[in-house]
Amino acid sequence: MNDVTDGLSVVEALRAGAGEFVALRRDIHRHPELGFQEFRTSDLVAERLQAWGYEVTCGLGGTGVVGQLRRGTGKRRLGLRADMDALPIHEATGLPHASVHAGLMHACGHDGHTAMLLAAARHLAEHGDFSGTLNLIFQPAEEGLGGAKKMMADGLFDRFPCDAIFAMHNMPGFPRGTLLLRDGPTMAASENITITVQGNGGHGAMPHQAADPVVAGAAIVMGLQTIVSRNVAPLQMSVITVGSFQAGVANNVIPNEAVLKLSVRSLDREVHKMLLRRIDELVTLQARSLGVQATVDFQGGYPVLVNTQAETDFARQVALELLGPDAVTLQTQPLTGSEDFAFMLEQVPGCYLYIGNGDEASGGHGACMVHNPNYDFDDANIPVGAAYWALLVKRFLVD
Repeated sequence: MNDVTDGLSVVEALRAGAGEFVALRRDIHRHPELGFQEFRTSDLVAERLQAWGYEVTCGLGGTGVVGQLRRGTGKRRLGLRADMDALPIHEATGLPHASVHAGLMHACGHDGHTAMLLAAARHLAEHGDFSGTLNLIFQPAEEGLGGAKKMMADGLFDRFPCDAIFAMHNMPGFPRGTLLLRDGPTMAASENITITVQGNGGHGAMPHQAADPVVAGAAIVMGLQTIVSRNVAPLQMSVITVGSFQAGVANNVIPNEAVLKLSVRSLDREVHKMLLRRIDELVTLQARSLGVQATVDFQGGYPVLVNTQAETDFARQVALELLGPDAVTLQTQPLTGSEDFAFMLEQVPGCYLYIGNGDEASGGHGACMVHNPNYDFDDANIPVGAAYWALLVKRFLVD
């Protein structure tokens, strides 16, 4: 039997029992929970892992769960991570398993990621032929709240050391069940910034008696757009977006204050540092030139997600063995979105890969982009993703 046939046999084995995990995924989808509030979901995860013989630790990062399984005499330690949180979006799919909580939904597929890892967990507990330590990490609060960082602060890698760590995210726009990998910078760093421009309000008919923060804010917006175009090499991806500009309530009143909110993204750590430095310089000096004051509040974000070479090469080989070359993209394009698994990759080598959630040809909700009220995870991916994790564990944890 060749490698691809071996891989497909794992998929078929997981597909035979997928119904239980499709039902579980839809149950999680019906009961979405925001970051650090995943109490029902984490209880469900912990109960399943305990029933299958895992040593379970709860409470890391608030609602995080780690299930550990040791086999044989192997010394290697492997981490697999899935995220659990939902988004503050009102679901519009109309599906039978749609969210029962108004204004909350699993619009990014974390319900599917959790179901895939749980399906793999059961398979490995019952049929896992490996030697070493397996750490299954179910993480809270990926959506902008830094749950990975919180779990690490609570001692994740001190208590559960890993020689490598892997995670998977669904990706609409690509055929369901295909796998996409990339080494090097894979997802962008992000920074959230609030700029407060303090002026001196007055009557709109007498602007010379005021210091106008609206005009200064507008100048700052335009100035910010020169940072990328004149400070970053043309082939380096960088974005500075002013997503909010709030000032005043009346057409004839110059307000005292204007507030701008920025999103900054880049795929290079040094470029990102430069962007933040130039934003601070430009805002401060532009405000001063117009007779107002500005403060820049850097509120933090996520670092560049960098997949390490050796671990990504290993992940590619597992993908090829599982599905064959026609269903694997070996070096996909980087994404400008951000992901807090990047924090984990700063401490432990590893790889973050994608599984196609459906394209226009496949139809259905799976082709809809994430963070959209019409999105849904494609349940056909559960056995494929679980089989990938099972095979990766078998190939990594050997004597």
